[in-house]
This record gives sequence, structure tokens and C-alpha cells, in this order.
Amino acid sequence: MFCPKCGCILRPTDKGGKRVLACGCGYVAGKSENFNLKEKGMENKKIEVVDSKINILPIIEIICPKCEHKKAYYWTKQTRAADEPETRFFKCEKCDHTWREYS
Repeated sequence: MFCPKCGCILRPTDKGGKRVLACGCGYVAGKSENFNLKEKGMENKKIEVVDSKINILPIIEIICPKCEHKKAYYWTKQTRAADEPETRFFKCEKCDHTWREYS
């Protein structure tokens, strides 16, 4: 409900031991006006658990030095000065062994 004087929203307040709708400008809703206060809550939603082993990295064909599997995830990172090439890191798809390659 809105205040007929100033147009602001009426807020529930306690006056004389009763709960009434009132505005900051001093307007108080009359006794003849009925109102019903309800809170709308969010539905209980299930929390989805994501497996922490999901890899979103690209896969390349390269032989793992530990288990000799032929596929590995790879990513690049600038580990030295900006005028030097990046370092490529690999992680075996099968045994999770990680190694690097310098250019």
C-alpha cells in the first residue's frame, strides 16, 4: 500500500500496542483498512556439488614421461621475463603427472 499524501510505501509500525501501516510523513492508515503481512521466501533448492577433478584445459597428444600415456592437458604461463617465451605445462590425462617444456 502507498501513502495517499506523499506516495511513499506504507511500513508496518507499532502504535498504541497495535500494528498499523504508517508513512514517514505522519499518515497512518485507518482502522477500516485491512492489511495482511506476508513474507515470501525462496524455495529450498538443492546445492549441486561439482567434482573437483573436472578439467577444462585443452588436450594435446604428447607422451607422458612417467606412464607413457599419449594424451595430456596443457597450459602456458609466463614464468620468466616478458621478452622470453612462455613455459608450457603438461598434466597427464591418466596418472596426473605434471611436467614442463621450455622453448
